[in-house]
Amino acid sequence: MVSALQVAIDGPASAGKSTVAKLVAKQFNYIYCDTGAMYRAITYAALQQHMDLTDDIAVAQLAKQTKIIFQPGDPVQRVLIGTQDITEAIRQPEVTNNVSTVAAIAAVREELVRQQREIASHGGIVMDGRDIGTTVLPAAEVKIFLVASAHERAVRRYKENVLKGIDTPLNQLQEEIELRDKKDSTRKVSPLTQASDAQKLDTTSLSIEQVVEKISDVITKKQHELC
Repeated sequence: MVSALQVAIDGPASAGKSTVAKLVAKQFNYIYCDTGAMYRAITYAALQQHMDLTDDIAVAQLAKQTKIIFQPGDPVQRVLIGTQDITEAIRQPEVTNNVSTVAAIAAVREELVRQQREIASHGGIVMDGRDIGTTVLPAAEVKIFLVASAHERAVRRYKENVLKGIDTPLNQLQEEIELRDKKDSTRKVSPLTQASDAQKLDTTSLSIEQVVEKISDVITKKQHELC
C-alpha cells in the first residue's frame, strides 16, 4: 500500500513554492494547503479594517475570528473569507508588502499553525510556506527547501505582475524581495530556515517542470521506502 505522506516545501518569497506545490499535489492526488495565502488573508482582513498591523492583540484576535476556506478552482484554487472570494485581492502589492509583519505575530502563527496541523493530520498533504518543515510539520516524511537568486525571484514576480496588470519596476521588486528575506529570516517567531533533514533545491536555472520532477522523485522514493 502506497503511503500518504506529509510533504513540506519551504523557501523564501518567489522561490516557486506555491506553483510547484500545487502541481506536486495534483500529481499525487494530495491535498494542497497554501499557508502563505492564510497569512495573506489575515493581512488583507486587517488592512480592510484599517488595523494597526503592529497591534499584536487585535490582529491575533482577528485571526481567531476569521474563517479561511480553500475551494477547488480552474485554473487556480480559490481562497475565501466566509463567502468573500479574496483570491486576487491577497496578491496585491499592499498585502504582499505587509504580510511579513502579520506573520511575525506569535499568536497569529499559533492559531494558523493549529489549523494547518489539523488539515495535515491524515497525511496526503503538500504544504508550502516559510516554516513548514521546522515548525508546522516537523515530522513530515518529505521536506524540500527551495531557493533561487533574488534577481531571478524578482523577474518571476515581475512576470506574474505583468499578467495581472500590475506595473512595478523590476529593481523595486528585487528590493522588496530582499527586504522580505531579511524580515522572514530574522523574525523571532519561526524564522525562515532550512530544516536539518530537508533537501535543498536551487531553482534559479530550472523550469517549473524540472522542479516538480525532482520533488516527485523524492516523494516516490520515500513512498517505496515506507512500503
